[in-house]
Amino acid sequence: MDDLSQEPDSSLPGFLGPIDKAISSVESVILALGVLLMALNTVANIVSRFAFGESLFFVEEVNRILIVLITFAGLGYAARHGRHIRMSAFYDLLPKNMRRYLMMFIAFSTGGVMFFLGWFSISYVQGAYATGRLLPTLSIPVYLMFLWVPVGFFVTGVQYFFTGIKNFTSTEVHLSTQVQDGYEEASCKDKEI
Repeated sequence: MDDLSQEPDSSLPGFLGPIDKAISSVESVILALGVLLMALNTVANIVSRFAFGESLFFVEEVNRILIVLITFAGLGYAARHGRHIRMSAFYDLLPKNMRRYLMMFIAFSTGGVMFFLGWFSISYVQGAYATGRLLPTLSIPVYLMFLWVPVGFFVTGVQYFFTGIKNFTSTEVHLSTQVQDGYEEASCKDKEI
């Protein structure tokens, strides 16, 4: 039986494998804590509203910060697990070797776009920093909330770059460093129906 708690090995060459594993661990912790904190924050607000008749004043801003965190940390996570939307009508018609070359092109070009968006978002964060705006309730500088945007784009770019390398060094087609292209077979129960 497979142990679902362990990440599959990305088997990237050289020092890239440990970097990929470290990024995966950090992403998993950030996403788990972010979702847990958002749930606890929301539940605490509901309890406060019904028990004491008043909402907690900071809930909306904390959830907004956590949504930005989860969204942009989730970009890299989705890329790592090959979960981004893809349109594959023409891709599926190609022979395996052509699909692998196309996947390399897609991965490297998407990674380039992610790096560009990360670079562009840095200037956005700098603009938010320059305004000196604060969140109204928590008085936290707004730019701190947006720091996750370039980090998320950068990590996603790294994941797509790693996917391109994985396809370059492998004879199989990979949607990510950990997900090989293909369709899962239907289970035995589904076949009997």
